[in-house]
Amino acid sequence: MGNVFGRKSRPSRVTEQDRAILQLKQQRDKLKHYQKRVTLQLEKERSLAKQLLKDGKKEKALVLLKKKRYQDQLLDKTEKQISNLERMVQDIEFVQIEMKVIEGLKVGNDCLKSMHEAMSLEDVERIMDETQDAIEYQRQIDEMLSGSLTQEDEDAVLSELEAITQGEDVELPEVPTEPLPEVPEPAETEPVYHSSLPGWLEPKSDVDWIPPTRLRPTPLLP
Repeated sequence: MGNVFGRKSRPSRVTEQDRAILQLKQQRDKLKHYQKRVTLQLEKERSLAKQLLKDGKKEKALVLLKKKRYQDQLLDKTEKQISNLERMVQDIEFVQIEMKVIEGLKVGNDCLKSMHEAMSLEDVERIMDETQDAIEYQRQIDEMLSGSLTQEDEDAVLSELEAITQGEDVELPEVPTEPLPEVPEPAETEPVYHSSLPGWLEPKSDVDWIPPTRLRPTPLLP
């Protein structure tokens, strides 16, 4: 209970401009309600004036029409007051928007000011000089590296880069650049005939030798 009653009230977010706008709108609504009520009354009085004229009561009809004329003038004034109130509401709302824009610009200017204080022009010039020096130093390193490598080294570096890019980091043996020795052609040799073969099996030559088609049985020795 103590915490409930001892709790601090939060500051109201309603500004003086909001209160002024609310009061102006309430006054405008009252005038519109009055305008509507007078309009209905004028319609009744106009109908009554017609009836009086029909009844021959012209004097009363004239008095009623004069009253109606005065109320018509009041309606015109009421319409002007309503227009003034609505214009005032619009002006205040627009000023509120302008104030928010100005507050946003003020916050932005303060932020830029603090950023400028954190980094001065001298710091920016120093950082730019250091960056330019680093770029120049890297360029000199690139020139030294490119001048110390041969064309073969450049090709090897490009091949390794391509292998790494493709995910294949495999070292292959170097291809020899010297020409291979010539292999001598085999010499032509004559056919060798075995001396133990029967005469009819030994070919006489490569042309007239015809294999036997049928073998005759040889008699057994006694």
